[in-house]
Amino acid sequence: MSSLARIQISAPVLPAPALGKAHARRLREIYRSAGWPCQDLLEIELLAAGMVDRVQAPTGHESLRVTDAGVRLLAAALAANRAVLSAHEALVERVAREICRAGRIAWRGLALRAQVPGTGDGRPLRWCVTKPDVFSIRNTSVPAYVDPIVHEVKVRRADLLGDVRNEAKRAAYLDLGECWYVLGTDARGRCIGEPDEVPAECGVLVLLGERLSVARAAPRKTRTSLPFGVWMALAKATPLPAQDGEAQALLGTQAL
Repeated sequence: MSSLARIQISAPVLPAPALGKAHARRLREIYRSAGWPCQDLLEIELLAAGMVDRVQAPTGHESLRVTDAGVRLLAAALAANRAVLSAHEALVERVAREICRAGRIAWRGLALRAQVPGTGDGRPLRWCVTKPDVFSIRNTSVPAYVDPIVHEVKVRRADLLGDVRNEAKRAAYLDLGECWYVLGTDARGRCIGEPDEVPAECGVLVLLGERLSVARAAPRKTRTSLPFGVWMALAKATPLPAQDGEAQALLGTQAL
């Protein structure tokens, strides 16, 4: 072989990087913005996967543009998010309806102040705002009998595992009253978790077909009343309508 012969070394063909939620989030940011590059690892993987292109401006500045493949990935992520949200909202509605049928007063979409332990040893309690999926109290005029309960609904296993590791969030729920986790099912109809995976201080409800079943009861909590801030939040919010609303409406028509 001649000494002038050139040896060409080709770059190894690497598999396409696996794209996850962080990549979809970055794609949305690029799509909504002017496309200024961050020059980080996420951007490198998006460029390698063909989800974005580099565009050179006449001034010499470089920006990013979402490709057609990137738009398709965004559309697929949006459809998946909508499906999960729909499943979550459907189960939340189911839980709230069962609570109202049991004679309790229920709210959705509340933002309630709660106290959680401070970080570190000897730190005082700190306030936080928590947003339970369903918050309910007994239909009573005696403050000591309100029996507040939080129901947190999970339809994805990843969300469940992330939630049970969040001790501060669970402490906020328990500061408000009893805490129950409601576990939905996956695409194959299997429960997304086992009751033992939920901390013992919380109760567990599981969805079995069309029925909600108690897998483990929550430890009973006795409290004399709700904090004033929670009462104010309940007073300003609208509870879910009672299940006997239609029956009550019929009473007026029968008298005609």
